[in-house]
Amino acid sequence: MHVPDADVLSPLTLDGHFTFHDAPAMARDFGNRCSLLPAAVLHPGSVSDIAAAVGHVFSLGERSPLTVAARGHGHSLMCQSQAAGGIVVRMESLRGDRLQVVHGGGVPPFVDAPGGELWINVLHETLRYGLAPKSWTDYLHLTVGGTLSNAGVSGQAFRHGPQVSNVNQLEIVTGRGDVVTCSPEENADLFYAALGGLGQFGIITRARIALEPAPKMVRWIRVLYSDFASFTEDQEMLIMAEKTFDYIEGFVIINRTGILNNWRTSFKPQDPVQASRFQSDGRVLYCLELTKNFNSDDVDTMEQEVTALLSRLGYIRSTLFHTDVTYLEFLDRVHTSEVKLRAQGLWEVPHPWLNLLIPRSSIQRFAKEVFGKILKDSNNGPILLYPVNKSKWDNRTSVVIPDEEIFYLVGFLSSAPSLSGHGSVAHAMNLNNQIVEFCEEADIGMKQYLAAYTTQQQWKAHFGARWETFERRKHTYDPLAILAPGQRIFPKASLPLSL
Repeated sequence: MHVPDADVLSPLTLDGHFTFHDAPAMARDFGNRCSLLPAAVLHPGSVSDIAAAVGHVFSLGERSPLTVAARGHGHSLMCQSQAAGGIVVRMESLRGDRLQVVHGGGVPPFVDAPGGELWINVLHETLRYGLAPKSWTDYLHLTVGGTLSNAGVSGQAFRHGPQVSNVNQLEIVTGRGDVVTCSPEENADLFYAALGGLGQFGIITRARIALEPAPKMVRWIRVLYSDFASFTEDQEMLIMAEKTFDYIEGFVIINRTGILNNWRTSFKPQDPVQASRFQSDGRVLYCLELTKNFNSDDVDTMEQEVTALLSRLGYIRSTLFHTDVTYLEFLDRVHTSEVKLRAQGLWEVPHPWLNLLIPRSSIQRFAKEVFGKILKDSNNGPILLYPVNKSKWDNRTSVVIPDEEIFYLVGFLSSAPSLSGHGSVAHAMNLNNQIVEFCEEADIGMKQYLAAYTTQQQWKAHFGARWETFERRKHTYDPLAILAPGQRIFPKASLPLSL
């Protein structure tokens, strides 16, 4: 790759600075499966630093091979936040910009957060005011700009929609180097383009996020099913009910023993005797994970509501486990697992993940083939499976979803700690490829989330009828294809389309 020398960047006067020694660190991500070395790393001291850098690259014209990638916490899966021979903007350098919570005065509460701020820090700050964002991701050690460039989905999405449906305003640096404030009322085309826009139209430097009163406590519940149809029917009933749980997610458990014993470290069985007799027998089981928020003065009401809701469900009665934790502890639950995995050297390994959105009409066929045949003997990580409502997703954003009112998020969150065998990248990718090929051949109507396509033709198929709008927006806001080259949607001539 062409690597510009420091002279190319020397005309810039910055509040922050460029570095070159840490380029290899910026060529890594959570996926741990590829590495694209940048020429320089920008540690911005202000939003104007980012605008100056992008504007400078834009001024060099279409003959320059330089590109710019915004990197948050580096949790992309396949080089999406990298820039081969280009500039990586380390967005976390902007976290010093103070978070600002606004409430009272007859205005719905919100928080203004820098694009490089971690969601866990947003939560800590808003909880000081008894408030919190409405929609989350499962893992909070991600940046605001990073998740809003994709969608941001967790078990609250059935009620509030994804994170991109809960934003009031954005500040964006476009591919021309312009700093633009946008909202549904102002520069709306750019606002909706950037939400779920995969970094193609601008770098999100600030987001205004809607807040709601935060509960103090959470009743956290897990139950098991042996029948997939019953499992999905109950999930769909719960997400459509007016009175329901506050968080609803499902997991598929394949060929695992001692499941309930593992739960006992954090959860209490409703019936310890019956729970001790439960045998998983290596079956495929389905875990429904639910929460109900409460405060100290409404425990009795919460208990009654939970009991009433659980009575309508068809789970295996001996598998009801629950615990009460603070709202913060629940939302930051994945970080607890991260700490344990890091201690075992199992965090910074390859993660050949596959995230799919499956229409409700296809989910039974999908499950029969994938869980009954393709994955019947092995998987190397959690498998998420839960439904959301299309009506809660704003169709003006760039996010692509199936065309049915209810669709399922299915996440195969594999780790590959081994170089060969069942724990290898090759094994996981073989299974992923089989799943995708089945979906295409059986006309499942699947869309990929966090997709890692390598050709523009694949991206055109992904966007379908929305490609024309996506392409028009690209030409408007980043006409030289400077931004987010790692997505490989509109690559410059010097960037390889496949790895």
